[in-house]
Amino acid sequence: SGIAVSSLGVIVKGIMMALDENINNDIRLQSAAATLFVAIVTAMLLFKPSGEKKRGPTVLKDFVDKCLPPVGSGEDAKVGVADMFTGGSGSWNAVKGVTVGRESVKCRYVINCAGSSSDKIAKMIGDDSFYIKPRLGDYLLLNRNQGHLTSRTIFPCPDPVLGKGVLVQTTLWGNLILGPTARDMHNEEARNMSPATVQEYILSKCKKLCPYFDPKETFHAFCGARAKSSRGDWIIEPSSKDGNFIHVAGIDSPGLAGSPAIALEVVRLLQEAGLETPPNKSFNPNRAPIITPKAGMLVYPPKIGRRGLKMGPVGKNDSNGTDPEEAKMASNVICKCEKVTELEVVRAVRRSLPIDSTQAIRKRTRAGMGHCQGDPENYNCECRVKAIIARENNVSVEEVGSRPWPATSTLSQRWIDDDEKKDLEKRMAAQ
Repeated sequence: SGIAVSSLGVIVKGIMMALDENINNDIRLQSAAATLFVAIVTAMLLFKPSGEKKRGPTVLKDFVDKCLPPVGSGEDAKVGVADMFTGGSGSWNAVKGVTVGRESVKCRYVINCAGSSSDKIAKMIGDDSFYIKPRLGDYLLLNRNQGHLTSRTIFPCPDPVLGKGVLVQTTLWGNLILGPTARDMHNEEARNMSPATVQEYILSKCKKLCPYFDPKETFHAFCGARAKSSRGDWIIEPSSKDGNFIHVAGIDSPGLAGSPAIALEVVRLLQEAGLETPPNKSFNPNRAPIITPKAGMLVYPPKIGRRGLKMGPVGKNDSNGTDPEEAKMASNVICKCEKVTELEVVRAVRRSLPIDSTQAIRKRTRAGMGHCQGDPENYNCECRVKAIIARENNVSVEEVGSRPWPATSTLSQRWIDDDEKKDLEKRMAAQ
């Protein structure tokens, strides 16, 4: 609107000059030419495509029908240690991403908090004062019918080298989780452990802590890399090469618990380096939630006029993606195992951080993390999530990244059969 008003003023003035017989003919001609040029440029700016399609009513089933079923076997998308440094099963390589461009960023201060890649970032300024020694941690996840076996996190006696050891604990969502291992990648024996050996190690260790769990209830396995440093401790300090370059490296366990204190220390180091940090009075520390608590098939807290959760085949309860249908989104269950609704997926996608894969939604909403693991024969939640992402981003479903297989799993297939369940039982019995 600002461009239109300003340009209109110039055009009107130009027309008046071009028609004024008291002005020299050459000047009138130049004025007419300039006025025409301004009119053309203004039209181009006002009517050119914005490059961003407007979201309108969309039939979700049309997207789901074009979606390929999730992969649950083979070795096509195995996630290596290097991929774990950049997102693991959600890394660009794992979800078959494509690099479409690169950019350079100029700044006065750098916080090097790149996890297992922090030593590589340090070397970019010639700092080789430490290096990262990745330590892998493998887990097995069991169904919720095993979660009642412990109400506490059970620790073994700590190992002087490998830390707290393999634990048995109940997750916030009621599953029983076993692990982690502590496989140092600089140790050849640990690096080359087979999936069967990893499972045997976890199950046999956890059996001593909780003898009664059923390994046949295992439905998921995964692994991550901890950023152990060559110094054997956290590194929170300015680089010796540049005082404006702050290292936050080698942050392994309990880094999550320590993160608030780490943040305060980093702010102090930046202030010492000369950064002015006036309070941002408009900053709102409270984020709107993505997940809405559920109480059975009801959404909690209850509201007048709010409907309960609805489950059904694709197309039965889906919204058309427009804001007036938010109430419909709130009741439409997209992932049956975890009771994730369409609205929760939409909230996540519409946040400021772009989402272009089902893995990103899994990590924000748990859609696809339940017992069926996105089984297309059950509720086909992975394709439903992919369809919502495609709809919200105005792209085809082929452009949305899928959950890779086997990623970091030690299971031979996503939906394990009875033979593999028996193998897990045998590995638990190993001494």
